[in-house]
Amino acid sequence: MKKASLFAVLSFAIMASVAAAAEWQIDVMHSNVGFSVKHMMISTVHGNFGKYAAKVVFDDAKPENSTFEATIDASSINTGVEMRDKHLKSPDFFDVEKYPSISFKSTKVIALGEGKLKVLGDLTIHGVAKSVTLEGEGFSPVIKNMQGGLSAAATASTTINRKDFGLVWNRNLDNGNMVVDENVKITLELELVKK
Repeated sequence: MKKASLFAVLSFAIMASVAAAAEWQIDVMHSNVGFSVKHMMISTVHGNFGKYAAKVVFDDAKPENSTFEATIDASSINTGVEMRDKHLKSPDFFDVEKYPSISFKSTKVIALGEGKLKVLGDLTIHGVAKSVTLEGEGFSPVIKNMQGGLSAAATASTTINRKDFGLVWNRNLDNGNMVVDENVKITLELELVKK
């Protein structure tokens, strides 16, 4: 299975002009699965995951029948600071030796009109599964790529509370702020190719 995005299901929103029940894959060279979180509540730390795989099937005729399953290698987390990445992989956060994978499986797809979709699904992080809702924020038309196939792109975001998934490490500051915010924003910038 080729690398693909944990949250690629949101890219369904840009496929409205494509035949029913089409399978798509992520162009990892032109995609990013990123996240951001407040540090000490005054600045923002950004990061991403570099290794992922997914199966995306979009049904144009009945979008509600579309499905998505994905996994991500938790150890591929990257914030650009080796010491911080090591801490994030430790038992204080993702505990990647015990929980090496993050997974997502769609449970419901809702068409919102104008090519946008809301995707509900079960997200599992740190061995804890929670229902999350993903919403598209923008999309491109389907175009013919340089290889003669079909490509499209989408961006989307959602916010989760990391404590809901057992990622509870923190420290209090003298001013009452926490070192790491509980809320984590996930931002997707995806380019897809019809399989």
